[in-house]
Amino acid sequence: MWRFSGVRAALRGVRTAVEQCSPAEAVTERAVGAMERAVVRCVPSEPKLSLSFALADGSHKNMQRDQSEPLGRVLSRIATNALKGHAKAAAAKKSRKNRPNASSGADSSGPGPEPAAASEPVVKLYYREEAVAEDVLNVDAWQDGAVLQIGDVKYKVERNPPAFTELQLPRYIMAGFPVFPKLSLEFGNPAGCLFRWYKEARPGAAEFEGGGPSSLPPSSLSATWTEAGVQERVYTPSNADIGQRLKLHCTPGNGQRFGPSRELESVCPVEAGPGTCTFDHRHLYTKKVTEDALIRTVSYNILADTYAQTEFSRTVLYPYCAPYALEVDYRQNLIQKELTGYSADLICLQEVDRAVFSDSLVPALEAFGLEGVFRIKQHEGLATFYRKSKFSLLSQHDISFQEALESDPLHKELLEKLVLYPLAQEKLLQRSSVLQVSVLQSTKDPSKKICVANTHLYWHPKGGYIRLIQMAIALAHIKHVSCDLYPDIPVIFCGDFNSTPSTGMYEFVINGSIPEDHADWASNGEEERCNMSLKHFFKLKSACGEPAYTNYVGGFHGCLDYIFIDLNALEVEQVIPLPSHEEVTTHQALPSVSHPSDHIALVCDLKWK
Repeated sequence: MWRFSGVRAALRGVRTAVEQCSPAEAVTERAVGAMERAVVRCVPSEPKLSLSFALADGSHKNMQRDQSEPLGRVLSRIATNALKGHAKAAAAKKSRKNRPNASSGADSSGPGPEPAAASEPVVKLYYREEAVAEDVLNVDAWQDGAVLQIGDVKYKVERNPPAFTELQLPRYIMAGFPVFPKLSLEFGNPAGCLFRWYKEARPGAAEFEGGGPSSLPPSSLSATWTEAGVQERVYTPSNADIGQRLKLHCTPGNGQRFGPSRELESVCPVEAGPGTCTFDHRHLYTKKVTEDALIRTVSYNILADTYAQTEFSRTVLYPYCAPYALEVDYRQNLIQKELTGYSADLICLQEVDRAVFSDSLVPALEAFGLEGVFRIKQHEGLATFYRKSKFSLLSQHDISFQEALESDPLHKELLEKLVLYPLAQEKLLQRSSVLQVSVLQSTKDPSKKICVANTHLYWHPKGGYIRLIQMAIALAHIKHVSCDLYPDIPVIFCGDFNSTPSTGMYEFVINGSIPEDHADWASNGEEERCNMSLKHFFKLKSACGEPAYTNYVGGFHGCLDYIFIDLNALEVEQVIPLPSHEEVTTHQALPSVSHPSDHIALVCDLKWK
């Protein structure tokens, strides 16, 4: 009898037959179903393990047991469950047999003899063809490749196979826009998974070909499915798919083995897309990922859903925009397509809802090789994504401007100046703006590191002096990271700075200083005036210049967004042209059915000097 003496050491390197075969062979073996499957999930950080299997009566059992419990107790409980299942099945069979049926010609002489009471089935666990002793603890007993026998049925034990912990399709799907399933895995990775897409092909589907969706709900028709011919994680429906639902068959994997497959069906059919979008022409310049020497950088305020769908936004800020085009599901289709089409190496986003980051941006950009980090502000925040094949994340140094000013000795001198202006200080400390700072290392040349900063400064038109002080805090913090913590690494500073090129904030960044008599120190009137001179260490340049506007709404248009670069270490290879004025104003202003935000993305290719 197998007692697992020194079991963990003995089992290192032991693999099941499935693990040793190729992925295709593994899937084939699963399909053949040579043996039933018993899935065990057992991780050291949790006190219990889970055991899932299907009994012969068709019922599915999912048991939670202590890892430190002796095996015998589990086997006894399985036997009891199997006996109960057998009894229920027998009772159901007897009930069906005794049901009156005049046309059956059944014998009316009375019921037949009672079936003999079932005995408790034999339940054993085997490993390497030897029975596992019942005093072995669960954590050691349920090994990958073991065999569980319940009566005449055998189950192959799969310990910690790849499994989806989350899997869903977006609610709103449009023709011409890629569909990115949101997925989270345990014991696996997206690159090791298998995907197969299907589209609906049912009687009556022809009635959709005229355009809009059918008035009948999908559930009212008997759906059949045909393969879409796509076996990738991402599927882009065509106009031929309009009116049809999609189905995705997914098998989780990790490159060596596969777990239980799952299927998803879209809730709604594919809708027609908006036609040409403002970013379609820009994508002609960004079809391919740049070579290693270049860094394609994007900065974009994507308009937070928390702001886009208020009554104020619909009636005052964006009355010209169709209400459905302000809905998050619609806009995310456009944002996903726009961002993935830039083939970027760095993406700095502002006004990112937490749910949008996790449910939309991460699945979409991860599928195209980018990884992201998020920093919440209050209702929304900042996100920075980087291409994993080019960069790895070394460290993060995010701050809140208000907290840093009050508690970080780095800003002691600035705070001492501000204390002289209590009303201005009070207003500044009420602001929730944050700075996201990430240090990245080149995967090709580890000696190359870069400091990527991302922010969204205070928005109010009269808040010029607040933005000046926020920028002073930001630049001092970035200097600490890029000079003290990581000496002499270049800086890329992206964001929505809510400042046009004529403002004090922009002058401060480009010139390196701002005099105490600048008009912006009284941007909100004499009461809040706070005259002070500021300097910073860097030599910065706006990589995309000074466009006529990066924000275009009904009552305002101007350049508020920038990608500032360190002139000592970086230079601009090319700037991707912004949409034409005709494209921007096709639907009067932004956002619109063809553009998801009130801002326009800045895109440029940077080069190490």
